[in-house]
Amino acid sequence: MRMTPKLFLLLAILFQSMSLIATAKAADQSFVYIGTYTNQNSTSKGIYVYRFDKKTGDLTSIGLAAETPSPSYLALHPNGKFLYAVNEVSSFQGQKGGSVSAFALDHTTGKLTPLNSVAAKGGPCHLAIDQTGKALVIANYGGGSIASYAIKADGSLSEMVSFIEHKGKGADPKRQQGPHAHSVNISHDNRFVAVTALGIDQVLVYKLDPATAKLTPN
Repeated sequence: MRMTPKLFLLLAILFQSMSLIATAKAADQSFVYIGTYTNQNSTSKGIYVYRFDKKTGDLTSIGLAAETPSPSYLALHPNGKFLYAVNEVSSFQGQKGGSVSAFALDHTTGKLTPLNSVAAKGGPCHLAIDQTGKALVIANYGGGSIASYAIKADGSLSEMVSFIEHKGKGADPKRQQGPHAHSVNISHDNRFVAVTALGIDQVLVYKLDPATAKLTPN
C-alpha cells in the first residue's frame, strides 16, 4: 500500500507515538504539522502542513512544509516561531544514529525553513522542549540513551550538551534485551525530566538546568 500525506494524517491522529501534531496559533485558523516516515515504502518527503479552521473543524492541505528524512515526532517552540523534529534514520553525516532538526516557521505560508541538524547518537523517537524554550531533550529508542541540546536565540540547536546511555534489560526477551528510552517528559515546574525506559522497565528522573540544557541524575 502506497503511503500518501492524507493517509499519514490519519495515522498521526491515531498513533501519536509515530507522529506529533503541532499547531501554530492564529486568529481563526492554525497550521497543523504532520511528521511522517520517508522510507522506501513511502511516498512522503518530510513534514506536511495543513490549515485548520477552528470554527468548522476543516483541515485543508497546504503541502510539503519541509523536506527532511523520517521526521517521526515534532515539537513546537513555546514562542511559536520554531519547530523541531527527530529524524528517525540509521545514520547522519557518516555517524551511526539519527538526528534532530530545527526549522523556522513562516506564519503566512506555513512553510518551514531549515535552520540546522545535529547528531542524536542513537535512534531518536521523542523530544520535548522546556518551558523557557532554551533546552531540548530527546529519547533514543535505538541505543537506549537520552540527550539534550541548548536552543539558541535564532532557534537553531547547539551541539549535544548531555548524553546519557542507560544499561540493563527487562523480563521480555523479545523486546527487552537492552534499554529503549521511549519518551522524555519535562515536569510542570521545569526542573526535572522523567524518562520512560521500555527496555529496562524503569522511569528514570534527571535534573534539568534550562539555562544550560544540562541533565544530571536525580
